[in-house]
Amino acid sequence: MDHDDHVSRVLADWSRERPDLDASPIGIIARLHRIAARLTPALTRVYSVHGLFEGEFDVLATLRRQGEPFGASAGQLASRTMVTTGAMTKRIDKLEAAGFVSRSVSTEDARTRVISLTDRGREVIDAAFTDHVANEHGLLASMSAADRGALVEILTRWSERLEASP
Repeated sequence: MDHDDHVSRVLADWSRERPDLDASPIGIIARLHRIAARLTPALTRVYSVHGLFEGEFDVLATLRRQGEPFGASAGQLASRTMVTTGAMTKRIDKLEAAGFVSRSVSTEDARTRVISLTDRGREVIDAAFTDHVANEHGLLASMSAADRGALVEILTRWSERLEASP
């Protein structure tokens, strides 16, 4: 299959300049990087319509998908969103100031604070998530169902292997 995109031209240049190296991984990694660079603004535009930044959307979505009572500790949120607890604290502070989350003392451990969605926070994340899913459907609209399925399988296996390696 011949391609004539930016990455193919880069690969052709490297093939000419460094024929001693197999630069074929660039064909995958660079394309993923370029796709991610295009997806991020398309995703964050939707969050901003709801007054959220990407990290804030992530926290609210994480709380919402926990189910009733829509709460978790800052440490649990940090591990479920793959950010440091320090970064999580900043996000929670902003979301609390906006009235989207509240902090309360855990009934199981008085040293732990539970972060919970407020009614307003639930309304915002439900609306934002609805728009987010519609946006993602639009971003994938040019792909066939078979291609989507194949891509999910490939990326899942690759992700599992990367996460399993040290």
